[in-house]
Amino acid sequence: MTTLIGRVPGWAKALGAVVVVLAVLFAGLRLTVLPGLKDLFGTETHDRSGPALLKSIRDMSRYEAASGNFQVVVDLEKDARYLPDAVRGTRTLYVGAGTVGAHVDLGKLGKGDVTVDDDRTSATLRLPHAALGTPALDPERSYAVSKQRGLLDRLGDLFSDNPNGEQAVQKLAVRHIGEAAKDSGLTARAEANTTAMLQGLLRSLGFKEVRVTYGA
Repeated sequence: MTTLIGRVPGWAKALGAVVVVLAVLFAGLRLTVLPGLKDLFGTETHDRSGPALLKSIRDMSRYEAASGNFQVVVDLEKDARYLPDAVRGTRTLYVGAGTVGAHVDLGKLGKGDVTVDDDRTSATLRLPHAALGTPALDPERSYAVSKQRGLLDRLGDLFSDNPNGEQAVQKLAVRHIGEAAKDSGLTARAEANTTAMLQGLLRSLGFKEVRVTYGA
Protein backbone atom coordinates (compact mmCIF):
# COMPACT_ATOMS: atom_id res chain seq x y z
CA MET A 1 0.00 0.00 0.00
CA THR A 2 2.83 2.41 0.86
CA THR A 3 4.59 1.63 -2.42
CA LEU A 4 1.49 2.52 -4.48
CA ILE A 5 1.02 5.85 -2.70
CA GLY A 6 4.71 6.88 -3.12
CA ARG A 7 4.75 6.08 -6.81
CA VAL A 8 4.23 9.19 -9.02
CA PRO A 9 2.65 8.72 -12.46
CA GLY A 10 4.70 9.70 -15.53
CA TRP A 11 2.18 12.33 -16.63
CA ALA A 12 2.50 14.03 -13.26
CA LYS A 13 6.29 14.28 -13.64
CA ALA A 14 5.90 15.80 -17.12
CA LEU A 15 3.34 18.28 -15.84
CA GLY A 16 5.67 19.28 -13.02
CA ALA A 17 8.52 19.87 -15.47
CA VAL A 18 6.31 22.08 -17.63
CA VAL A 19 5.28 24.10 -14.57
CA VAL A 20 8.93 24.63 -13.61
CA VAL A 21 9.84 25.83 -17.12
CA LEU A 22 6.88 28.22 -17.19
CA ALA A 23 7.84 29.56 -13.79
CA VAL A 24 11.40 30.26 -14.96
CA LEU A 25 10.17 32.00 -18.14
CA PHE A 26 7.71 34.07 -16.14
CA ALA A 27 10.42 35.07 -13.69
CA GLY A 28 12.64 36.16 -16.58
CA LEU A 29 9.81 38.23 -18.02
CA ARG A 30 9.20 39.90 -14.68
CA LEU A 31 12.90 40.72 -14.38
CA THR A 32 12.81 42.58 -17.70
CA VAL A 33 9.66 44.46 -16.77
CA LEU A 34 10.53 45.36 -13.19
CA PRO A 35 13.91 47.17 -12.93
CA GLY A 36 14.19 46.47 -9.23
CA LEU A 37 14.06 42.71 -9.70
CA LYS A 38 16.48 42.92 -12.59
CA ASP A 39 19.06 44.66 -10.42
CA LEU A 40 18.74 41.86 -7.88
CA PHE A 41 20.03 39.35 -10.44
CA GLY A 42 22.24 41.79 -12.34
CA THR A 43 25.42 40.75 -14.10
CA GLU A 44 28.94 41.59 -12.97
CA THR A 45 31.78 42.75 -15.20
CA HIS A 46 35.31 41.46 -14.59
CA ASP A 47 38.35 42.88 -16.34
CA ARG A 48 40.74 39.95 -16.84
CA SER A 49 43.02 41.73 -19.31
CA GLY A 50 46.74 41.17 -19.05
CA PRO A 51 49.22 43.96 -18.30
CA ALA A 52 50.16 46.39 -21.07
CA LEU A 53 53.57 45.66 -22.59
CA LEU A 54 56.02 48.39 -23.62
CA LYS A 55 56.98 47.66 -27.23
CA SER A 56 59.27 50.60 -28.02
CA ILE A 57 60.36 54.09 -26.95
CA ARG A 58 61.00 56.93 -29.37
CA ASP A 59 62.51 60.32 -28.58
CA MET A 60 60.36 63.21 -29.75
CA SER A 61 61.71 66.44 -31.22
CA ARG A 62 58.38 67.88 -32.29
CA TYR A 63 56.85 70.90 -30.65
CA GLU A 64 53.10 70.36 -30.44
CA ALA A 65 52.05 73.92 -31.05
CA ALA A 66 48.31 73.71 -31.67
CA SER A 67 45.38 71.32 -31.56
CA GLY A 68 41.92 71.50 -33.09
CA ASN A 69 38.67 69.79 -32.12
CA PHE A 70 36.43 68.71 -34.99
CA GLN A 71 33.05 67.05 -35.43
CA VAL A 72 31.53 65.56 -38.56
CA VAL A 73 28.24 63.80 -39.33
CA VAL A 74 28.82 60.78 -41.59
CA ASP A 75 25.87 59.47 -43.61
CA LEU A 76 27.03 56.22 -45.24
CA GLU A 77 24.64 54.24 -47.42
CA LYS A 78 25.37 50.97 -49.22
CA ASP A 79 22.85 49.67 -51.76
CA ALA A 80 22.65 46.34 -53.54
CA ARG A 81 21.96 46.28 -57.26
CA TYR A 82 18.51 45.03 -58.24
CA LEU A 83 17.47 44.51 -54.60
CA PRO A 84 15.33 46.81 -52.45
CA ASP A 85 16.85 48.34 -49.32
CA ALA A 86 14.52 46.32 -47.13
CA VAL A 87 16.17 43.13 -48.42
CA ARG A 88 19.79 44.14 -48.86
CA GLY A 89 21.40 47.42 -47.94
CA THR A 90 22.67 49.46 -45.01
CA ARG A 91 22.59 53.09 -43.99
CA THR A 92 24.41 54.45 -40.96
CA LEU A 93 24.25 57.95 -39.52
CA TYR A 94 27.33 58.51 -37.37
CA VAL A 95 28.65 61.49 -35.43
CA GLY A 96 32.44 61.47 -35.33
CA ALA A 97 34.38 63.76 -33.01
CA GLY A 98 38.14 63.94 -32.87
CA THR A 99 41.25 66.08 -32.61
CA VAL A 100 44.09 66.97 -34.94
CA GLY A 101 47.39 68.34 -33.71
CA ALA A 102 49.84 70.60 -35.54
CA HIS A 103 53.56 70.46 -34.79
CA VAL A 104 56.89 71.93 -35.80
CA ASP A 105 59.75 69.45 -36.07
CA LEU A 106 62.65 71.14 -34.30
CA GLY A 107 64.79 68.06 -34.90
CA LYS A 108 65.22 69.05 -38.54
CA LEU A 109 67.18 72.19 -37.66
CA GLY A 110 70.69 72.22 -39.18
CA LYS A 111 73.75 74.30 -38.43
CA GLY A 112 72.85 76.86 -41.05
CA ASP A 113 69.32 77.27 -39.77
CA VAL A 114 70.36 79.11 -36.61
CA THR A 115 72.51 82.23 -36.78
CA VAL A 116 73.62 84.39 -33.85
CA ASP A 117 75.50 87.70 -34.03
CA ASP A 118 78.84 88.18 -32.33
CA ASP A 119 77.54 89.97 -29.25
CA ARG A 120 74.76 87.37 -28.82
CA THR A 121 71.93 89.90 -28.82
CA SER A 122 70.31 88.92 -32.11
CA ALA A 123 69.29 85.46 -33.38
CA THR A 124 67.66 84.21 -36.55
CA LEU A 125 66.03 80.79 -36.80
CA ARG A 126 64.73 79.11 -39.95
CA LEU A 127 62.28 76.31 -39.16
CA PRO A 128 60.37 73.83 -41.30
CA HIS A 129 56.72 74.58 -41.88
CA ALA A 130 54.25 73.19 -39.36
CA ALA A 131 52.66 69.86 -40.24
CA LEU A 132 49.42 68.19 -39.23
CA GLY A 133 49.34 65.02 -37.19
CA THR A 134 47.07 62.01 -37.70
CA PRO A 135 43.44 62.67 -36.73
CA ALA A 136 42.48 60.90 -33.51
CA LEU A 137 38.84 59.86 -33.15
CA ASP A 138 37.44 60.29 -29.65
CA PRO A 139 35.31 57.24 -28.74
CA GLU A 140 33.74 59.08 -25.82
CA ARG A 141 32.23 61.74 -28.10
CA SER A 142 31.58 59.62 -31.22
CA TYR A 143 28.41 57.59 -31.61
CA ALA A 144 25.99 56.10 -34.12
CA VAL A 145 22.74 58.04 -34.39
CA SER A 146 20.85 55.42 -36.42
CA LYS A 147 21.43 52.17 -38.29
CA GLN A 148 19.22 50.76 -41.00
CA ARG A 149 19.90 47.28 -42.36
CA GLY A 150 18.16 45.01 -44.81
CA LEU A 151 16.96 41.54 -43.96
CA LEU A 152 19.98 39.79 -45.48
CA ASP A 153 22.37 42.10 -43.64
CA ARG A 154 20.65 41.34 -40.34
CA LEU A 155 20.99 37.62 -40.99
CA GLY A 156 24.64 38.10 -41.90
CA ASP A 157 25.29 39.76 -38.54
CA LEU A 158 24.29 36.52 -36.83
CA PHE A 159 27.32 34.78 -38.35
CA SER A 160 29.74 37.70 -38.15
CA ASP A 161 32.56 38.02 -35.62
CA ASN A 162 31.90 41.76 -35.43
CA PRO A 163 28.18 42.42 -35.87
CA ASN A 164 27.11 46.01 -36.41
CA GLY A 165 30.74 47.02 -37.02
CA GLU A 166 31.37 50.74 -37.46
CA GLN A 167 34.82 50.60 -39.04
CA ALA A 168 33.64 52.04 -42.34
CA VAL A 169 31.97 55.12 -40.87
CA GLN A 170 34.85 55.63 -38.44
CA LYS A 171 37.37 55.65 -41.29
CA LEU A 172 35.21 58.14 -43.17
CA ALA A 173 34.96 60.34 -40.09
CA VAL A 174 38.76 60.33 -39.69
CA ARG A 175 39.21 61.21 -43.37
CA HIS A 176 36.72 64.09 -43.25
CA ILE A 177 38.24 65.44 -40.03
CA GLY A 178 41.70 65.35 -41.62
CA GLU A 179 40.41 67.24 -44.67
CA ALA A 180 38.75 69.84 -42.47
CA ALA A 181 41.98 70.34 -40.53
CA LYS A 182 43.83 71.23 -43.74
CA ASP A 183 41.47 74.14 -44.35
CA SER A 184 41.22 75.28 -40.74
CA GLY A 185 44.39 77.38 -40.52
CA LEU A 186 45.73 75.06 -37.82
CA THR A 187 49.27 75.03 -39.22
CA ALA A 188 49.38 78.83 -39.30
CA ARG A 189 48.33 78.92 -35.66
CA ALA A 190 51.02 76.35 -34.83
CA GLU A 191 53.74 78.46 -36.49
CA ALA A 192 52.59 81.57 -34.67
CA ASN A 193 52.63 79.74 -31.34
CA THR A 194 56.08 78.29 -32.06
CA THR A 195 57.41 81.73 -32.90
CA ALA A 196 56.06 83.18 -29.67
CA MET A 197 57.53 80.29 -27.66
CA LEU A 198 61.02 80.63 -29.16
CA GLN A 199 61.04 84.41 -28.88
CA GLY A 200 60.07 84.23 -25.23
CA LEU A 201 62.70 81.55 -24.53
CA LEU A 202 65.57 83.31 -26.26
CA ARG A 203 64.72 86.71 -24.85
CA SER A 204 64.80 85.22 -21.37
CA LEU A 205 68.36 84.14 -22.20
CA GLY A 206 69.42 87.69 -23.05
CA PHE A 207 68.64 88.02 -26.77
CA LYS A 208 67.01 91.31 -27.64
CA GLU A 209 66.06 90.53 -31.22
CA VAL A 210 64.73 87.12 -32.28
CA ARG A 211 63.60 86.48 -35.85
CA VAL A 212 61.87 83.24 -36.79
CA THR A 213 61.13 82.25 -40.39
CA TYR A 214 59.60 79.12 -41.93
CA GLY A 215 60.59 77.41 -45.13
CA ALA A 216 61.98 74.24 -46.70
